[in-house]
This record gives sequence, C-alpha cells and structure tokens, in this order.
Amino acid sequence: MKGHFAAIALILFGSTALAVNLDLVEIDFARLARTWWPLLPIALGVALFFTPGDRQP
Repeated sequence: MKGHFAAIALILFGSTALAVNLDLVEIDFARLARTWWPLLPIALGVALFFTPGDRQP
C-alpha cells in the first residue's frame, strides 16, 4: 500500500499541474495549500495505518 500511495499521489499531483499549465482548470495552489494542508498528515497517517508491517505472533 505504501508504494501505491506514493505512486497515486504523484500521478494526481502531476495531472493537476499539467491541467493548470494547459489552462484547463484555474487553481490557486498557494490558497489551496494554506487551506487544505492538514489533509497531508491525515493521509500519511491513514497510509501508514494500512501498510502491512512486521507483525510477530
């Protein structure tokens, strides 16, 4: 899951950046980052929670 999370995050980030550069969407990244930055640690925590680890019986 950890590798998939990073891959999906990079794909989404790159797709969004491309759409902004092609003027398909208009997004203010600075305002967006100031508003929604708490989602980053939440998403990382969820990804770590569901990442299989070394569980010993």
